[in-house]
Amino acid sequence: MNTNMPPERFLDYDKSLACIHCGLCLSSCPTYLETGNENDSPRGRIYLMRAVQDGRLELGDTAVRHIDLCLGCRACEAVCPSGVQYGDLLEHTRDHIEKHYKRSVFQTFLRRVAIEKVFPFPGRMKLALLPAKIIRALHLQALLPRFVREALSLVPANASAVKLPFVSPPTAGPERGRAGFISGCVMSVLFGDTNAASARLLNRAGFEVITPPDQGCCGALYAHSGQLELARACARHNIEVFERHNLATIVINAAGCGSTLKEYGQLLRDDPAWAERARLFSAKVKDLTESLYVAAGVPPGGINARMVRQLESSSARSSPDTPKVTYHDACHLAHPQHITKPPRELVRAVVGDNFIELPESDVCCGSAGSYNLTEPAMAERLQRRKIDNIIKTGARIVVTTNPGCLLQIRAGLLKAGSSIEALHIADYLDRASL
Repeated sequence: MNTNMPPERFLDYDKSLACIHCGLCLSSCPTYLETGNENDSPRGRIYLMRAVQDGRLELGDTAVRHIDLCLGCRACEAVCPSGVQYGDLLEHTRDHIEKHYKRSVFQTFLRRVAIEKVFPFPGRMKLALLPAKIIRALHLQALLPRFVREALSLVPANASAVKLPFVSPPTAGPERGRAGFISGCVMSVLFGDTNAASARLLNRAGFEVITPPDQGCCGALYAHSGQLELARACARHNIEVFERHNLATIVINAAGCGSTLKEYGQLLRDDPAWAERARLFSAKVKDLTESLYVAAGVPPGGINARMVRQLESSSARSSPDTPKVTYHDACHLAHPQHITKPPRELVRAVVGDNFIELPESDVCCGSAGSYNLTEPAMAERLQRRKIDNIIKTGARIVVTTNPGCLLQIRAGLLKAGSSIEALHIADYLDRASL
């Protein structure tokens, strides 16, 4: 299985040397928290990356195993005093691995076919979900292998594929211009109702929402799995599509996609024909919570008097009968995008004092794109850790901002026999009619 290759430059060495191995990232790394293995920590993995590039370590099973086990959650970046760009290092290392390392037949099929040939294509995903519906209807889950049962548990029973209109006009003022909307691959097939709720929230906030039907996958799945050229092709396509519509803002309601969309400039930095176009595109991208937060009257610097009145009003409405709500930080919203306050304040504006902070809120739930399919054992450990923390809060609702997190948390709550409701923040706010 091991492949001997001459040393090849795949890392930006200066970026890798920015790591001073101080260890401040250790307590933020989910896999290190679970295994205690230095090789499963960010600084340990950076050491492995450099060793492979220098030819001091073979690109074999051991090195690849520790890189594969990384969730790519980038929690290490948020606490790193040296500003190490770990996500960039990881993606280029994985790109190198996929070019030069021979995986097992099962892992090759899972990654290259079952995931990469299906997830980024909504039409194919709808077809792939048909067997799951049949199996559920006939109650055949118990006959399936454990891996298949676990994968099936992630598929929502009430998946909705709602297609948004090309133009959704604002329904309240003041008018805030045209906002492009990224409908997403998984979101458009499994969470169409959530997309519709997102558009309604933006319309109420004064935005005219433009949803181009010819948009495609954002490329996040490819970028995170080591297929950078495919990710760049996705970026070029979406840049070209959204450039046609004279948009001041481009809104995304999936944290993992948003992180990649905001990094198109970095992804295409070495392409002279696209670098500037990518930078301009990324500068327009906003998470849904960012746009709603500002529309609620909150400047980038923090809460203003209007929001204080909203919070005081909602706190006054809170009662013992109001369900307690907690919030899970989607990794790619909290860490690379540094967005943690807007979603919390939007939830607090509904429930006031009935908002409860979630212990280890920013520790990955184990979803991490397709990680819960490629690394089910570690994903399950992290899922269990997350669910235990959610249950401890006593909340009746847990809100988050990413489809993968929502699927992982819902499946975990079901396994735990919990009645806690897991909601995307768009559905939660739309239900509250904010």
